[in-house]
Amino acid sequence: MSIDFTCKSFGKWILAGEHAVLRGVPALVFPIQSRNLELSYAKGEQPLELRLVGDHGKDLQLLVWGVLEKACEIKKISRSELKGTLLLESSIPVGAGMGASAALCVALTRWLGHLGYVNEADFYEFARDLENLFHGESSGVDIAVALSGEGLYFIRNGARKPLKTAWKPQWYISYSGKRGVTVDAVNKVKDLILKNPSLGEKIDAKMAKAVEIAERALQMDAKEGLSVLAEAIDLAGQCFEQWGLNEGAPAKHIEWLREQGALAVKPTGSGGGGYVLSLWDHEPPQETLNKLIPC
Repeated sequence: MSIDFTCKSFGKWILAGEHAVLRGVPALVFPIQSRNLELSYAKGEQPLELRLVGDHGKDLQLLVWGVLEKACEIKKISRSELKGTLLLESSIPVGAGMGASAALCVALTRWLGHLGYVNEADFYEFARDLENLFHGESSGVDIAVALSGEGLYFIRNGARKPLKTAWKPQWYISYSGKRGVTVDAVNKVKDLILKNPSLGEKIDAKMAKAVEIAERALQMDAKEGLSVLAEAIDLAGQCFEQWGLNEGAPAKHIEWLREQGALAVKPTGSGGGGYVLSLWDHEPPQETLNKLIPC
């Protein structure tokens, strides 16, 4: 097909700030360049045809039409106005905490911008409105990194600035063996806060401290920063434990990574499943490395 428009959005992982970001705590988030969604569009006169390819393209089958319906509803347009062929190629797993829904919402927003339905200045808010379909209440952190394609210091309804690092840690993400459901994890944390507000505040404060320490560690040199970064990751990991989002498969996977020699480990994303972040002071053994994705 003759391509008239193409764009790419990236998967993500979060160093620190998960969940607490909904309540104003900063988050440190990075794109995963090797896990992305590429959208290509060819004009046509026929009703919109959707083609899904790539390792995880088919996973988007049910999601795409729901997002498009929401977009049409917001913009007060009929889906019959959308014509041509839309090709989506994705290597981002769905339901793994890697930001597949945000990457999809950003890609479709950019495409609708190309068609003249969304102004570029409104891309972030429009894509975040679309992502509310999946999370009930999107913090916008996944949308922000999918749009920018770079590491970010993010505050909900506040600062979004590039996150510069003075060194490159040896860090990886790996699948815990269990699918994570973001809305379930978000609701679990909200329930804990409702039942025990003071504990909820203490955990949020601990996550804020983890963000502060991690940001500082990334500005140090590698020798100084490594142990400080490990402290930050462990602190953020403790928050997931207190929220009850480490149980079962994630806990076993975290233990396995520690046994392999990881310096510090924590869930990344909503927790309760999905992916886990590990920091190393050496290259992992080859057999272990085969199961890890470089950050």
